[in-house]
Amino acid sequence: MKNHFAMFAAYNAWANLRLYDAVGTLSDEEQNRDLSGFFLSIIGTLNHILVADRIWMKRFSGEGDAPLALDTILHEECSALRKARIAEDERIGDWLSALDEQSLGDIFTYVTATDQRTISQPLAPALAHVFNHQTHHRGQVHGMLSQLGRTPPSLDLVYFQRQTGLANT
Repeated sequence: MKNHFAMFAAYNAWANLRLYDAVGTLSDEEQNRDLSGFFLSIIGTLNHILVADRIWMKRFSGEGDAPLALDTILHEECSALRKARIAEDERIGDWLSALDEQSLGDIFTYVTATDQRTISQPLAPALAHVFNHQTHHRGQVHGMLSQLGRTPPSLDLVYFQRQTGLANT
């Protein structure tokens, strides 16, 4: 199972770079335009993905900063946000590398960001959520790029697997 999650960490880093490459071609106005997404704009949505990852990594590892609000804007500029995204993807990959198979079944406890409830659950399903959450919101940015008349990049997992040789992981 650890290899499965390592593949998803690599996929998310790959997909994030492809998406940021596309977003980087937009003007500041386009990146910040309210496109009626849950986090309004492309920049708002990309910030949310990073915010959520930091919250989860703080829960998982006990280290790092965890913003208090899911709509926190960590970086207003795409270039700074991209650098932070790359660093967070490396952090996720490094943290996963240090895990053993058994730890994926360990129960951990955290407090929810939205309603301050205490939750205990196995690590593996929570980790699956983190990767699924990124995919969900990248899909929203993908749609926003289309709204702006741009051709979004292919972010399909199978395309990543074929390109990297990780199809059999």
